[in-house]
Amino acid sequence: MVVAIFGPTGVGKTGVAVELARLLRQLGEVPVAINCDSLQVYAGLDVLTGAATAQEREVLPHELLGIVPITADFSIHEYMPLAHRAIDAALAAGRTPIVVGGTGLYLRAALADLSLRKVPAFDEASELWSGETRHPTRIFGLDMDRAKLYERIDARVDWIVANGGEEEARRAEERGAGRTARKALGLGELLAGDLETMKRRSRNYARRQLTWMRKIPDLTTIDRTDLTDAEVAARIVEGIGSAP
Repeated sequence: MVVAIFGPTGVGKTGVAVELARLLRQLGEVPVAINCDSLQVYAGLDVLTGAATAQEREVLPHELLGIVPITADFSIHEYMPLAHRAIDAALAAGRTPIVVGGTGLYLRAALADLSLRKVPAFDEASELWSGETRHPTRIFGLDMDRAKLYERIDARVDWIVANGGEEEARRAEERGAGRTARKALGLGELLAGDLETMKRRSRNYARRQLTWMRKIPDLTTIDRTDLTDAEVAARIVEGIGSAP
């Protein structure tokens, strides 16, 4: 079975995935994460995009992180076959793929055979989501109290600055970041030192991600407002166990 974890920026998807990996290992499974964040595919944007740290990757190996040069253009057309191969290889090896990220279209492309002749606009997202997936899949959506989510988002921006985000943004600029890499949320604001705009744009992006999440069929929503990462992971294990 494929497990997917989706949710807005700042809600703690990676932390939950890591704790889920710990629990799955106790059950004798071998988990591997498949990234479905459209900006975490770029090398050199780890801090800005909130990619899993080296320590987190020791607990839960991640596929499709930092695989694209920052100067290159990359899109869902290139992503989908890579994600399919990564998931198929994991299942063939007896591993449990955990598809995790916050880009709705990439999530759908990872889990299903998506026609790419016309990529839907955001307001057409409901037409995109059918219940069909390439493999048996359980999708979990993480939500939380809006005020607390926005506090987490603001704190995340402060953490990015404290952990070298501005230097990372300058290096990306100096290396000639490509058109799609420049879409990384906060890149321009960090270069300009405009953290308030970065926080506001991050909150707006979270609202759009939540709109995506509400359109996903057969989604199990977990309100993680008062739950730790480990408690959320335990609920996901319960949900997987109750799958038909």
